[in-house]
Amino acid sequence: MRLSGKKAVILVSNEFEDLEVFYPMLRLSEEGIWVTLGTLKASTHPRPAIPEKPITGRFGLTVPPFVHKEGVRFDIKPISELSAGAYDAVIVPGGFAPHYLRKDADTKAFVRDMQSQGKLVAAICGGPWLLISAGLLKGRRATGYIAIKDDIENAGATFVDEPVVVDGNILCSRDSDDLPDFCVAIIKYLAR
Repeated sequence: MRLSGKKAVILVSNEFEDLEVFYPMLRLSEEGIWVTLGTLKASTHPRPAIPEKPITGRFGLTVPPFVHKEGVRFDIKPISELSAGAYDAVIVPGGFAPHYLRKDADTKAFVRDMQSQGKLVAAICGGPWLLISAGLLKGRRATGYIAIKDDIENAGATFVDEPVVVDGNILCSRDSDDLPDFCVAIIKYLAR
């Protein structure tokens, strides 16, 4: 495994895009990268998130996953307990989870710390919303789900309609169809 010793965190909250969490989790672990699922329990319902209920993706997959054994290829930690110094990359999947992530002060501080330490900050689909709220896209080239093109441009970035856009240590992809390119680009970046 050529990237043993590298560590990546994938940020998840309710209504994450299922494939955009589990495809990178499994693909990166194939390369020897330890994956942490950084969690934020949040809800837009009138009642708060139920503490014992797992975080659920748009299509029903859950964190923690029922089919994987924590501690073999991944672990799970609340975002509030993450330290940028412990990771080489942060990945922000899409779905509706970025709506919750971008409102959380700890999450924004974590991605800002990752960026300022020169670590890889990768986002796909609606994930760039978090980067916008963290103030990381101004003056950059970026991509994301076409519905957030205006948001990316209004944040001062140049929207590029390509499968993967890398600008310094910021890496973005458009949507789930780009996952193979997204993961290859992450692995290539971390192998430098």
